Amino acid sequence: MLETQRRRGVVPSSFQHCKSPLSILLTTLAFCSGCGKEKPVEAAPPVVEVVEVTQKDVPITREWVATLTGKVNAQIRAQVAGYLMKQTYTNGAYVKKGTPLFQLDSRTFQASADQSGGVLAQARGELARAQAQQGKTQLDVTRYTPLAAQGAISKQELDDATQANLAALAQVEAAKASVVAAEASLESAKLNLGFSTIVAPIDGVVGIANAQVGDFISPQSLNPLTTVSTVNPILANITPSEQEYLKAVRETMKARETDKEALGRLVFELELTDGSLYPLAGKFYALDRQVDISTGAILLQIEFPNPNNLLRPGGFGNVRTVGKIEKGALLVPQRAVTDVQGKYLIAVVGSDNKVNIRPVTVGQKFGTMWIVTEGLHPGDRVVAEGTQKVTDGIHVNPKPYSGSTTAATNGSAAK
Repeated sequence: MLETQRRRGVVPSSFQHCKSPLSILLTTLAFCSGCGKEKPVEAAPPVVEVVEVTQKDVPITREWVATLTGKVNAQIRAQVAGYLMKQTYTNGAYVKKGTPLFQLDSRTFQASADQSGGVLAQARGELARAQAQQGKTQLDVTRYTPLAAQGAISKQELDDATQANLAALAQVEAAKASVVAAEASLESAKLNLGFSTIVAPIDGVVGIANAQVGDFISPQSLNPLTTVSTVNPILANITPSEQEYLKAVRETMKARETDKEALGRLVFELELTDGSLYPLAGKFYALDRQVDISTGAILLQIEFPNPNNLLRPGGFGNVRTVGKIEKGALLVPQRAVTDVQGKYLIAVVGSDNKVNIRPVTVGQKFGTMWIVTEGLHPGDRVVAEGTQKVTDGIHVNPKPYSGSTTAATNGSAAK
């Protein structure tokens, strides 16, 4: 019936306002599409830890890598050739000057000394005979001189006696020269005999031997037999650049004072390779005469007491000294400073808790702190923890910094 009415164009009024199921579904979805939406909630300001910029007088320390060396390093070499018969010291021991270290085969040198002694005795005998002969000719001249004046003998006889005396004197001088030569030969032989026993020329620590018993040793051997080093005191070699040297001296030098006098007033510390601080302070010892043109550095030696022989030549460490006091330096934790392609930035929190990213100029480090020379003021609050959360102009929720803001235990600023 409804179909017939629909075809005729007559539809009951009760159905004119009905919607199809699809329309109802679309209407419902359209209405419900906005049901789950809420207004965006603004994010809370990030929590950061801040610390106030502190101001204090800071000692400025300069630091260099150091190489330890003995005050004297004597290379032990043979002065004569021979077979090594015995090593008479313990490797690495402390020895006194004159302590025997090696013994070469001395039989050849003993024989040479005995032979030279015989030659000397023979030369002395020849000298005695020549002196006796000259004594006789001198008597003849003495006796013939008044006789010739009286005409008792001819003048020719006196001349012959005089010539014989002169010849005898020449023989005496030749015999004396032979004695001197023989004495020198004997002395040389004795020296060689003494050189067959190789002794320590200084007090110090002797190294491990480079030669073994049975080796043939000669003065031309490439390697030394061993080395003896004076290690108390011991020297630390540092090589500051020319600029570092000039700056260190100018910061320390007083009026009418030489560079060595200025360096002599400095007190040096030695940090060992295990990170510990050597307990005894060092002092300036020597400054090289020239700057190395290939490296632009100058050699400076620092002397450290070493009573227990703890420090050994060839060791490494860091030598530092306080050059000056930086008055009223501004300090911030190192972690508060961000390095962006060589430019240093610090996030400063204002009184309204708004962040201002500032470029700063930094100086030297002072323990866990950093000296800021430009860009900050005393009392500024800087972000020490959470720098990765902030951008310029953002509001933050600042909390006190929980990390350490104390300097290193040495209490000095490192170069």
